[in-house]
Amino acid sequence: MAILSVNINKFATLRNARGGNNPDVVKAAQDCERYGAQGITVHPRPDERHIRYDDVLELTNVVTTELNVEGYPDERFMELVLRSKPAQATLVPDGPDVLTSNAGWDTITHKEQLTEIVSELQKNEIRTSIFCDPLDEMVQGAAEIGANRIELYTESYASDYHKNPSRAVHSYKQASRVANSLDLGINAGHDLDLENLRYFISEIPETVEVSIGHALICDAIYLGLENTIQLYLNKLRQD
Repeated sequence: MAILSVNINKFATLRNARGGNNPDVVKAAQDCERYGAQGITVHPRPDERHIRYDDVLELTNVVTTELNVEGYPDERFMELVLRSKPAQATLVPDGPDVLTSNAGWDTITHKEQLTEIVSELQKNEIRTSIFCDPLDEMVQGAAEIGANRIELYTESYASDYHKNPSRAVHSYKQASRVANSLDLGINAGHDLDLENLRYFISEIPETVEVSIGHALICDAIYLGLENTIQLYLNKLRQD
């Protein structure tokens, strides 16, 4: 069964809209764990428009499952990750002006840069995951960089799922076969939700982890956080 890592950025977005500490991001993370989440994901950005760098340091002291810190590996991000030492660092190619992740790495063009970064993280016993589009050559590149895992960027799957599920997942299945042959773990994330998650997992049962934030938090507004997390966990169970 793939583990569910809840991205709590949206809690921080709501808090930052009014100032103060409501909702409490640290408590939100603890509640997610208490309700069954097997990991917590955060994505601090340079403008700190949602998760702040200080939040990450606080979460390091309270998360009892796995903390996954994702972001663009500039100097400040690397300092934060090496200081907080999460279970996993997910490297994404987002620039500072990007609203949300919208593409995977070109692991060939950025091979030298990423190889150095991955080596540094692994020396500090931090598992590394590279955000990837479902392209064979990019998965191969991630393996050559020395990453432990890839995170498949699932926006195109989610967009096409309602038109033709089999076609939507096809490239992801192929990329996963390549990853398996190269001993890369497979994570997935972006626009996965209660409608499309089970099919993705059934077609790619070797998925190790899914990171879900926006859809899950939107569902929680109507369904409640505890109930929503349980619904997502049920989708991940391969009966």
